[in-house]
Amino acid sequence: MENLRWNRFLQLLLFVSLVPLHRGQETSVESCCSRGYEWASQNRDCSSLPFSPDSKECSIAQEQCCHNQLEELHCTAGIAMASKQEDCDSHKGNSTCEDKIIKKCCNCCFMGRVAQKQGNSCEQSLLMGYQCGLVFRACCVEGQESADTLIVDGPHKELDSVSPVEVDHEDHYLNDRCRGGGPCTQQCRDTGSSVLCSCFMGYQLQPDGFTCEDVNECITSANTCGIGQICINTLGSFRCQRETSCGTGYELTESNLCKDIDECETGIHNCLPDFICQNTPGSFRCRPKQQCKNGFIQDALGNCIDINECLSANSPCPAGQTCINTDGSYTCHRNVPNCGRGYHLNEEGTRCVDVDECQPPNQPCGEGHTCINTPGSYRCDCGAGYYFDGISRSCTDINECRRYPGRLCAHKCENTPGSYYCSCTMGFKLSPDGRSCEDLNECESSPCSQECANVYGSYQCYCRRGYQLSDIDGITCEDIDECALPTGGHICAYRCINVPGSFQCTCPSSGYRLAPNARNCQDIDECVAETHTCAFNETCFNIQGGFRCLSLECPENYRKSGDTRCDRLPCHENKECQKLPLRINSYHLSFPTNIQVPIDIFRMGPASAVPGDKIQLSIISGNEEGFFATKKVSSHSGVVSMQQPITEPRDILLTIETRVFRHGTVSTFIAKLFVFVSAQL
Repeated sequence: MENLRWNRFLQLLLFVSLVPLHRGQETSVESCCSRGYEWASQNRDCSSLPFSPDSKECSIAQEQCCHNQLEELHCTAGIAMASKQEDCDSHKGNSTCEDKIIKKCCNCCFMGRVAQKQGNSCEQSLLMGYQCGLVFRACCVEGQESADTLIVDGPHKELDSVSPVEVDHEDHYLNDRCRGGGPCTQQCRDTGSSVLCSCFMGYQLQPDGFTCEDVNECITSANTCGIGQICINTLGSFRCQRETSCGTGYELTESNLCKDIDECETGIHNCLPDFICQNTPGSFRCRPKQQCKNGFIQDALGNCIDINECLSANSPCPAGQTCINTDGSYTCHRNVPNCGRGYHLNEEGTRCVDVDECQPPNQPCGEGHTCINTPGSYRCDCGAGYYFDGISRSCTDINECRRYPGRLCAHKCENTPGSYYCSCTMGFKLSPDGRSCEDLNECESSPCSQECANVYGSYQCYCRRGYQLSDIDGITCEDIDECALPTGGHICAYRCINVPGSFQCTCPSSGYRLAPNARNCQDIDECVAETHTCAFNETCFNIQGGFRCLSLECPENYRKSGDTRCDRLPCHENKECQKLPLRINSYHLSFPTNIQVPIDIFRMGPASAVPGDKIQLSIISGNEEGFFATKKVSSHSGVVSMQQPITEPRDILLTIETRVFRHGTVSTFIAKLFVFVSAQL
């Protein structure tokens, strides 16, 4: 049975790896893949795989299927190691690819068995990886189906009861309701009693239990997109795309990288016909075809511009001479007398006279300041908030915030030309004096989605009952799903429905009503409420979640002496009649499924016991499945007990025969015991 399970599991993995290849060349690619598969199965090695002369596609298919089968063989060895309860770390070596695959599958299977023993779900985590998740789930499900115990719950407390599980040695695959996919859209597992559906990574199971829908990782925390990227959802996965553009001269590639655009090659440059385009990272240059003569340099339009040699670092003229630039060259002239700073030659060029630096439109002190000329120089009268800088010889602003730190403003001081102004940190506003700061009541602008409390320098948002503050922005109130909390399954007796800010409990659509505490479900007694549909000659019997219509029909040779009793008529020496039971009584019991067993449910015995009485109690019909048994309590009484739990609602009619031995005579009594088992909430 175990070998069949793993073979089916490995066949599924092989089928998944072969599906894309069958789309293009169905017959040839399949045969190429089969050769690679057989080579790996026989040689346990793909390095010496013979080259296929058919086509490149055939070689790729052959190599891929060989490596795939080789990996599955190694994985099978790891699963077998975990199945033998061996330590995965005891495997020899961890350096080769084979050792890593064996250890990986062993660890994944080991985790699946641990999950099964701890009673956890067999649905693998999305972060575990696809292959590891399949191995994890297969080992977990295999462990569940091979367990030899089952757990049943009593009506008021939990009780572990063991019962043997029969082993079916037939080929379960022939009766597998999951063959061909079953009712499931993706993955299917037949547990014997039901069919369980599951989904591939990137999908989630819908409420109908069969359909799988794509998980939008972009609205959950499952995506790994970094800063500057946006998440784009795809079927079963997602991809990250650069949020901002690459900028001028670049284009975004399919691999989300920025690539330089060669404007010269694509012909999108704007170079004139007399220029040659030269590509540069993010741009391009236009190099002129024409070269200028000595003494000229070309501008951006290809024009030849004269070079002013007189402005070069090394003056071309000797000392005592002045350089004068010419078109394409320069000339040197003898120097005239040189005046000092603050003086210049007169019109005749014979003497130096004072330069009036304050003469309009000159403003050496700066706009708004007073300039006073002096021989060979000038001085400035600076306005308030400025001082005269002897190096730049101009009025420079005084930085009051730096000169008087912490003495001008309560929070922050910012310098302005000729003055300063004060500002406050977030959560405060400037006082009328322009220097102090007072608390700002942010709650007046209603920044919170529900309730706001002002605190000194800030504010605090809080939520009403049934809501919680968002961890993202700290101001939005999000509804608390009470039904999804760890205690959500115990809030309601039957079913919990989340509503904004609260929750509601519901009961089954028929047979129950919500209790006054709005959490428990109360059974509706249709018999007392007279909402039953029993006929006038039938008796209504209430059960959990419904009712039954009962009627007693006495057989031949009996007369009805009550709603639940038939007495035998006088026999008058008729021996066949004397063998019939003296009385037939009808009894009714009702209890929920999965109650604690063993439990006594019915006691029988003569109404008045006589010393020396003996009874014999037996179930003569209705116990074909062996749920019930009889036992003697004393010489004149016995009980009917339930030995196995009843897990599904059903109606059972037990026929119980009681034989009373008294003074050498035997009297027979029949009890018709109706047992109504209802579903437990």
